[in-house]
Amino acid sequence: MPSYKDKDRGTWYCSFYYSDWIGNKKKKKKEGFKTQKEAKTFEREFLERSQGSPDMTFGNLVQLYMEDCKSRLKPTTYAGKKFLINTKLLPYFKDMPINKIEASTIRKWQNELLDHEKKYSQTYLKTVHNQVSAIFNFACKYYKLPSNPARICGAMGKKNADSMKFWTKEEFKQFIPFIADKQISKVIFELLFWTGMRSGELLALTLVDFNFENKTVSISKNYARHEREDLILEPKTPKSKRIITIPDFICDMIKDYVSKLYDYEPHERLFPVTKSYLHSEMNRGSKKAKVKRIRVHDLRHSHASLLIEMGFSPLLISERLGHENIETTLQTYSHLYPNKHGEVADRLEVINGKIDTTETPENNE
Repeated sequence: MPSYKDKDRGTWYCSFYYSDWIGNKKKKKKEGFKTQKEAKTFEREFLERSQGSPDMTFGNLVQLYMEDCKSRLKPTTYAGKKFLINTKLLPYFKDMPINKIEASTIRKWQNELLDHEKKYSQTYLKTVHNQVSAIFNFACKYYKLPSNPARICGAMGKKNADSMKFWTKEEFKQFIPFIADKQISKVIFELLFWTGMRSGELLALTLVDFNFENKTVSISKNYARHEREDLILEPKTPKSKRIITIPDFICDMIKDYVSKLYDYEPHERLFPVTKSYLHSEMNRGSKKAKVKRIRVHDLRHSHASLLIEMGFSPLLISERLGHENIETTLQTYSHLYPNKHGEVADRLEVINGKIDTTETPENNE
């Protein structure tokens, strides 16, 4: 691996040929290294990445993985993935050759996270493990890694939390007066509770999305803020695009809210605030109302639990929430259904009692 010194600048550079992933021969030159060692290291790592060698370090694999993800993910999703990898994976695996990382290596890393003083939630641990497994799957598929050590090791954490926090209708009614001094806050939280839409979906709404004649609101986009810029993005999943029916009192509330807006255009965002504003208002109202603190997203769970209590089917709830499939709904809210099993038995008993056993087909002849 030759490297050269730039006598005029007093720095080192490398210049070499390589074959890209489809076999085309190309030349690469990189300047500005302080030492010869740095120039040689850059060349070696670049060739490892371009050739897809299983000898490459985990850090180099992550560079390839993130380059692939960047064009496929929303900016906010990409930023979240990058933060997780930089804080939970690279500090441990960065300089390890990927073909030297075994199931036992993953196990030791898992134990460090499990024993961490911060005590991460079970759902977060599951998310972190899924991420490292996805990176190794990427290496297996595209860079000749024989097997995924994270899959062999086995997962940690849980997909769903042991207990889900949500508000009953009574708790929500207790909360809402304490944020009603700001009309925008009252309207936002009423919509979240009574429709079950995601906060990003709500913050992307315009007046055009409402059909007051049919009493519906159309969900077709998602709001996010990234690097101080407001973004209107595609919904979370294809099924997230949906039409939600809304009651009369919500229609009247939206009409009243819009009538008081100054210089508003129907295609503009109806609620020009950010998610941090929602969190702040949730904290303010919960504290004053003295109700248990839940997340803004838990209002979505509150809506689902209300519909379950009202006896609506999982299929209808799945469609209303915009879940990708009914299995997601059942897995997320299965713990809210057991109290219905007693009702099933009671109703079967009633139906059985109504059967007139005194008559038989023979008696009717």
